[in-house]
Amino acid sequence: MTKIRVLLADDYPEMIQTVRQALDDGFEIVDAVEDGQKAVDAVLRLNPDVLLIDISMPVMDGFQATRRLRELKAQTRIVFLTMHEDRDFVEAALSAGASAYVTKARLFTDIVPAIRAAVSGQIFVSQTRAK
Repeated sequence: MTKIRVLLADDYPEMIQTVRQALDDGFEIVDAVEDGQKAVDAVLRLNPDVLLIDISMPVMDGFQATRRLRELKAQTRIVFLTMHEDRDFVEAALSAGASAYVTKARLFTDIVPAIRAAVSGQIFVSQTRAK
């Protein structure tokens, strides 16, 4: 079985390391970048299966990067990994073109199922405490 190729985009190196630990052997991390513009550039260069992206980042935020990739017709599935639990953020992410939305509080339980759901064309959203 081929590994799912994942690009990581988060401006905190510690979070990149944590995500690497959360992903099992079924995934190949193709690169890690620290802002939305670099994420767009890396998706176009590497064509990963999944872009795992934060919302709040320098240069271009996750929403802007996602919309840009959709404008460019990139086939990469987008999974948000964020601290924001507010439903408005979830709706904005899905409207921008994301396939999944995982809260950082649920990283270790939700990230693998979210990526697998995204790759198979399904929508995945972490349960949140927000209304």
